[in-house]
Amino acid sequence: MKSLKVIFFGTPEFAKTSLEAIHQSHHEVVGVVTVADKASGRGQKIHQSAVKEYAVENNLPVLQPEKLKNPEFLAEIEKLNADVFVVVAFRMMPKILFEMPKMGTFNLHASLLPDYRGAAPINYAVINGEKKTGATTFFINEKIDEGNILLQQEVEIYPEENAGELHDRLMQMGAQLVVETLNGLAENSITEKPQPHVDQPKNAFKIFKEDTRIDWYQTSETVHNFVRGMSPYPAAFTFIKIGEDEKFLKIYKGKYIESAHEENPGTLEINKHQFKIFTKDGFYIPEEVQLEGKKRMSVKDFLNGFQHFDHISMS
Repeated sequence: MKSLKVIFFGTPEFAKTSLEAIHQSHHEVVGVVTVADKASGRGQKIHQSAVKEYAVENNLPVLQPEKLKNPEFLAEIEKLNADVFVVVAFRMMPKILFEMPKMGTFNLHASLLPDYRGAAPINYAVINGEKKTGATTFFINEKIDEGNILLQQEVEIYPEENAGELHDRLMQMGAQLVVETLNGLAENSITEKPQPHVDQPKNAFKIFKEDTRIDWYQTSETVHNFVRGMSPYPAAFTFIKIGEDEKFLKIYKGKYIESAHEENPGTLEINKHQFKIFTKDGFYIPEEVQLEGKKRMSVKDFLNGFQHFDHISMS
């Protein structure tokens, strides 16, 4: 089978897995493009992206441009004479860059396009209670996640699976789909096809902190799916009052029960072993939480930290 010369563009762990799969295949990675190193944490220690760490460990050439239209960067890329560019979890690319390789530039997206275009497809698939999702490779064009489809693979979303668990499964599956796409392009055995038109697409916009607050006026199942879809990151939250102090409480896991009641949504009922929060049509029972300033813990451990349960209430 023909070997393709590949330049890989990516940043996080999700992308690193695809880079590793390409590197271990018969295709040749001639360059890796990732974000610049940056300082973070208390000591402002310099951190490298997961993609750069893998590239350095495996002696792959690394480029870290501040701007993708920089003439020096573009000249360096051109010199590498790649057949194809592969993009996984990277930023938007300018036309002058994605049109450079003769076989084009394709992206791996963690949904069954055209559904869930955008920055958070895995989170929203779980939040919306989908029963299936998948991964798509497609040629990049000037519109976000709208290029012609190359390959797709479907996967079931398990009933209690959270976004982190689904992320890890799609990361592995997507990496193999990337290699299959390279193989198909090398053998000219893939027919690209336009994405089907949808009147009301399911979107996956970037998630901001204010988007992660739980709305207890929703149904119990909706709350449950929201918690799953935000877990473990960025994590769904609510506010809770402990005595006179209002605290930020993240909820990572729980279960729900549909049951008629007369309580206002958001009302808290608590005992020594668990607490439940009333919703529109029942209640939600958190199982793993993290109180502001504390570590993540089981609800049992959380409740063991309080002697006067009547001083805890929803705000």
